[in-house]
Amino acid sequence: MFVFIESIRSALNSIRAHRMRSFLTSLGIIIGVASVITVISLIQGLSQSISKQFEGLGGNSVTISPKFSFKEAMRGKINELRLEDIDQLRLHVTEIREINPQFMMPGGAVRFGSTEATARITASTPLYQDVEQRFVTQGRFLSDSDEAGARRVAVIGSKMIETLHLPENPIGSYITFSNEWFKVIGVLEKRGETFGFSQDEIVIIPFRTGRNVMGAGQRLRGMFFTVSMKDIKLMDEGRARIKTVLHTAHKLENKPDDFELESSDQMKKSFDQEMATITLVMGGIVSISLLVGGIGIMNIMLVSVTERTREIGICKAIGARSRDILMQFLIEAVTLSVLGGMIGLALGYGFGVGIAKMIPDFPDAVVPWWAVALSFFFSAGVGVVFGVMPASKAAKLDPIDALRYE
Repeated sequence: MFVFIESIRSALNSIRAHRMRSFLTSLGIIIGVASVITVISLIQGLSQSISKQFEGLGGNSVTISPKFSFKEAMRGKINELRLEDIDQLRLHVTEIREINPQFMMPGGAVRFGSTEATARITASTPLYQDVEQRFVTQGRFLSDSDEAGARRVAVIGSKMIETLHLPENPIGSYITFSNEWFKVIGVLEKRGETFGFSQDEIVIIPFRTGRNVMGAGQRLRGMFFTVSMKDIKLMDEGRARIKTVLHTAHKLENKPDDFELESSDQMKKSFDQEMATITLVMGGIVSISLLVGGIGIMNIMLVSVTERTREIGICKAIGARSRDILMQFLIEAVTLSVLGGMIGLALGYGFGVGIAKMIPDFPDAVVPWWAVALSFFFSAGVGVVFGVMPASKAAKLDPIDALRYE
């Protein structure tokens, strides 16, 4: 233990005696760790932000949508869900609590006065609020009477107030699309952006109103269902039964499914896996600079061994063993690497926070604990790997030849 402590003291004294050289030696590690931490902090901040949005979708919901390939669509074969499917699901799938059908209205140009904006116009039932777990902050949501009477009313996303230059309290204002007037009765809570797409540029109208606007004879292509389960524990059983019922209702027999099921927890798991892969790939690419830093440490330490040849000879002459010399130079290399890693960690977090603040609406940077631990141990590992050769060279020096060295 005494030898180890003395080796640390000697290594620190050597670093202090050559401050500028020590800093330049660690610079490669500093840049490498800072680059890795910057990339990880930005990716993890984005990942956590989107994961929270997935959690807001509700863990007990399943989306049922038509399934067809691009080749089928080019041939004009587009599969569809039917309103009769809802009756079959409610009758045969006891795990279902609610089913909300919805479809996107064509176009998307919404006007208020002389201002026009693009929005996602969705025709849905009053169950949307309960199934999607998205509520209003002003006014009210669609009611059963709105649906039954096919009223020309609309609930808008919060960003539509800004893009259409609506009053701060837009309740009672009238907007137009598809040459129809709609009265604004509510404003949805803010959701922000996901993958660069705003979740607040949306207009929701009653399902029956949407059908009337499109025309009674129009097919509801692109209609999908959002299903909420009575209990999240029934999710797997409910999904399996939904598949069976729709497979039978669509008379598919041995044919592949013309529908697909996707739950919010599945989307979150898939997204987390993709983000983990991106983090690994980006971190791996950037960490190449750590190898460059390690080579820099090895070169400087080799020069240091040459400069301190007489010192090594004196140490051996007064009784220092080869392993003591090996430990001293190895600790010096590891210390330089770890100090560079700690400085790089702080700089990387600072750069991550700064870049996140500079990008509009970008989530805050997040540095997970494993990134801190990884940067520390990786820096130490670089010091050990690239410090072994110089330390071994110093330990193998013959004391007589070392004392004669000029």
